[in-house]
Amino acid sequence: MAKKLPRSFYAREDTLLVARELIGLHLVHDDGVKKRIGRIVECEAYMGPEDLAAHSSRGLTKRTEVMFGPPGHAYVYFIYGFWYCVNVVTSRKGVPHAVLLRALEPVEGITDKTWGPGLLCRAMGIDLALNGTDLCAKRLWLERPRESRPVNIGTGPRIGVDYAGHWAKRPWRFFDRDSPYVSTASARLKRGRSDPSLALE
Repeated sequence: MAKKLPRSFYAREDTLLVARELIGLHLVHDDGVKKRIGRIVECEAYMGPEDLAAHSSRGLTKRTEVMFGPPGHAYVYFIYGFWYCVNVVTSRKGVPHAVLLRALEPVEGITDKTWGPGLLCRAMGIDLALNGTDLCAKRLWLERPRESRPVNIGTGPRIGVDYAGHWAKRPWRFFDRDSPYVSTASARLKRGRSDPSLALE
């Protein structure tokens, strides 16, 4: 049986370690009608307020208050007037650290593309209604899969944060080198992707 992550997993001081250990775990969304499960294959750590790439570098605002709250909650935001992105809040209350989930491998109930944070949220049915959701409750959570498989961890700079100067170059993006669903996967690996939506045609 899959094991839901306890709050202690998120509450550790080392957010980079949390981010690394997220690779290979499952993200689950059960809205009471449909259950969706995806294997996490790419994520990015953000450690404000010092980290200028983090939303929390601007301080405590209505938008970022979830990041400043207790660990083990979902921080969901809206960008470009179109996409939602989901993060898991880490560290302790008052320390605004979070990990952005960037890509998933479809496991169950997914009918759309999952490579990229916006596509991930669309495929998983995640929007602002889930902002602040307790990841230790029954609607949205992370769990260890019943059968784990080896993960070949890669690291690299975060994506789309060039405005943050030298912070943009921090190797705080973690990914499964062998997964075709990573947003920056090579052309060779991408050929291994399946588009779940095609199965419906």
